[in-house]
Amino acid sequence: MYAFQTRPHMLRLICCFVVFAIFPKGNIYAQELPNILFIVSDDLNTRIGPYMDLENHTPNLNRLAREGVQFSRAYSQYPLCGPSRASIMSGLYPETNGVLGNQHVKGSYRGSNPDLADHPTLAGFFREQGYYTARVSKIFHMGVPGGIERGEAGDDDPDSWDYLYNVIGPETLSPGKLELLSPGNLHYGSNFSRMILPDGTEQTQTDYLAVSQAIALLQSRAGQVADKATNLVKRKPQAPFFLAVGLVRPHVPFIAPEFCFAPYPSSQMQVPEKVIGSNVPKEALFRQNEGIWDMNTQQMRQTIGAYMASVQFMDQQVGRLLNTLDQLELRENTIVVFISDHGYNLGEHGSWSKVSLWEGSVRVPLIISLPGAQNQGSTCETITELIDLYPTLVELCGLEEAAPEILQGKSFAPFIKENQPVVKEYAYTITKRGQAASIRSERWRYTRWGEEAMVGKEELYDHANDPEEHFNLADDPGYRENLLELRKLLASYKARAKK
Repeated sequence: MYAFQTRPHMLRLICCFVVFAIFPKGNIYAQELPNILFIVSDDLNTRIGPYMDLENHTPNLNRLAREGVQFSRAYSQYPLCGPSRASIMSGLYPETNGVLGNQHVKGSYRGSNPDLADHPTLAGFFREQGYYTARVSKIFHMGVPGGIERGEAGDDDPDSWDYLYNVIGPETLSPGKLELLSPGNLHYGSNFSRMILPDGTEQTQTDYLAVSQAIALLQSRAGQVADKATNLVKRKPQAPFFLAVGLVRPHVPFIAPEFCFAPYPSSQMQVPEKVIGSNVPKEALFRQNEGIWDMNTQQMRQTIGAYMASVQFMDQQVGRLLNTLDQLELRENTIVVFISDHGYNLGEHGSWSKVSLWEGSVRVPLIISLPGAQNQGSTCETITELIDLYPTLVELCGLEEAAPEILQGKSFAPFIKENQPVVKEYAYTITKRGQAASIRSERWRYTRWGEEAMVGKEELYDHANDPEEHFNLADDPGYRENLLELRKLLASYKARAKK
């Protein structure tokens, strides 16, 4: 399945050994390489402050966007946690790395795909370059709420980290009333439910606990070792850090303190109008409320309000991290990345949750803040993919010569650093273990359900005139040339990803 030749793992380790031999105190890292704070939210769509006019909803993400570059057309490679995260951390399409579902394999793609055993994860690469790497909570796939309640590591790749921390969060065992909002689905982790916590108990929650541990790590990295100390205080004391912090909200169940729910009363939540063309393939509608969740209108409104409350609680944790960087005077030498693993539907097209190939479940927030960059506060409207993160961070740190040769993403470092245009025309996303796929260009989205182009199995949307994807043009003769062109393009992407 995998035809690329990886750069030998041992060679990179030898190179790192040579560097440390020349610079035994690690000063080359302290002086020249930036830190990286890598924040991943779970199931977050783009209905947040930086992407919409939502006053006081996500003030900390708004602040980060003002200090960095906001990518307005960023897309996940698979709208499901496990495959998306393996894709991000490998810099490879899911069909390439072989992770096509939520698996339970130690090492993620490196554990399940022998051909990639020596291909370092994003964090593993920086560890090989001398960084101190740490993971707090969910970066690779972990079960929410179950796995988090047990403190499991999920599909984590332990070789990526100098330190890792699995949060044991109370989740459904929290001190509050757990309300089931989707009577058709009783599985906590895929159903809709909410828990409004008493104010003052937020410090017990998974994301609060995770950020508290991340803050302790930041304090450790910034702190000076006592003069003449002989005890081993910290590992790689002068190395830059790659700190990955996973925030599980707004993943279900929607749990947040009462003060986060207060701005979003269910009576004021609006369920999107259900607009579905007669020629939309039935496969595209497999995440509709009927037959899965069986929510009534009131429960839909409660679900939307609870999602918004969870997002606000998550945003507050981002704020705690940013404030700590400022307080410790780390901000001037720390790249901050904020992403979600995929989007999320809340009733658009009658669809809910993830896994679909609609714009809302595939498009993601992506913000990268590089201290001292020329275009802070700008927006990049070029198509980007989450697999672009790996080469982008490598180049931002000046390590591109050591990068693995098989990365499939494209670096956007020139735009972030110097506002130089970077051209990328398409984003490629799959679902249903690759049985369905979608191509997004600046103007078009083309989606196909099945390997072959067949009547009733295709979707074509013109985002210039139909950004909500209400009118399927796949069988409109006036758009035949566009359809044929995108069919060929999809075939080329599928062939590339399956190498």
